[in-house]
Amino acid sequence: MSDEGDELPDDVGSGRRARWRGIVGLTLSRWWRRATRTTVSRIASTIAAVALTIALLVVVTGIALALAGGGVANQDDADVRITPEEGGTLSSVDGVEGPRLGATNDQAATIRSHDGVEHASPVLLETGQLESSDGEPRTVRLVGVVPDDESRTVAGLSTADLESGDPHYANGSYSGPRTGEIVLSSTAAERLGASPGDELAVSTGPGGRTSSAAPSVRVTAVADEGASGSDAPIALVHLSELQSVSGADDGQLADRVLVWGESRAAQSAATDAYPAAAVEVAGETDPSSLFDDGLAFATSVLALLVGVTICASFVATTMGMTVDEDRRMLAVLESVGFPTYSRLAVVAVSTVITTLVGSVAGIGLGMVGIVGVNTIAGGTVAPGAVAHFHPLFAPYAIAVALFSGLVAVPYPLAVAARTSVLEEVNR
Repeated sequence: MSDEGDELPDDVGSGRRARWRGIVGLTLSRWWRRATRTTVSRIASTIAAVALTIALLVVVTGIALALAGGGVANQDDADVRITPEEGGTLSSVDGVEGPRLGATNDQAATIRSHDGVEHASPVLLETGQLESSDGEPRTVRLVGVVPDDESRTVAGLSTADLESGDPHYANGSYSGPRTGEIVLSSTAAERLGASPGDELAVSTGPGGRTSSAAPSVRVTAVADEGASGSDAPIALVHLSELQSVSGADDGQLADRVLVWGESRAAQSAATDAYPAAAVEVAGETDPSSLFDDGLAFATSVLALLVGVTICASFVATTMGMTVDEDRRMLAVLESVGFPTYSRLAVVAVSTVITTLVGSVAGIGLGMVGIVGVNTIAGGTVAPGAVAHFHPLFAPYAIAVALFSGLVAVPYPLAVAARTSVLEEVNR
């Protein structure tokens, strides 16, 4: 007796699994028949709506991801970037400015000596004030770099108009001659009222007063409109000269180090120089950066809310209409012994299948959309990619679509639950 009682739950469980497999199999075959024969337009329109919504979500999230990693410092053509880990101890200062890399001038020279590395330059970002043509100090984002004989892009600006090397560094003594060169973005030039050849005084001290001991700079070039990919006033200067003015010469501090060359060689050299830092290869993106940028995070959340709302609304409406047209089939299922939960399961599984197929199509459309956005932007206003695709977008998009389907499914279930054999027979 006890043995029979012990086997009963297994039999019951097997029966339930077989029943659910039958329901799912019936739903799949029925969905395929309707999608290819009977109600092609209705199913196709639902899939298309889901696909377009998911594609929009992928594109906007891709733009947000590019926005999160697309600040002034990231607008470059380097093959590898070295940045301090958040909260790391790689610099001697860690406060309002955040962590910085130390000994960057020496380490960049070491990296440049590796085979396969073309060039390496620390990048220091400081907010400074330059005296405009009307005598008023204007705030400009100064970017310190070490240029070489090749034209590199740093902060969206070309280094070609800066003298090669960094003579003021003088092997760490910071006693070499200053070049006094500066390359302005078009926004910075407009704000300062400056043009190539102009001399600009550097404002120092409280209230932006100009000291007679403060260095002046000469504008060597003004970038073309839109070259920086940003509306911010940006200017390139030699690294050591900015380090001296800002106090970052104590410890050879910089915000990051950029490396050009063969990707593997550059990555290896970067890891050897800064084993505790974050080494990023060009083309790679980190979705977690969305949480570190307020605007990018808000954009992605807004895209998520809009996507779920539109997708759920359309799926609920179209699937509800489909179920209403399918009352006779549901009545037949009831008449042959399908209980209520089985009939509702057929409707729910059909809804989930439709949203799942739409999400897969939407991921493909989203990838095409990102390529299109980058192509259009690259040919008009932006020097690089304005949207990125990450492999994690695929499960994210599917999860959003399935969640939208779950939000939408109560309505078609309510329509199905009101169906009865007697009503359909009398119709």
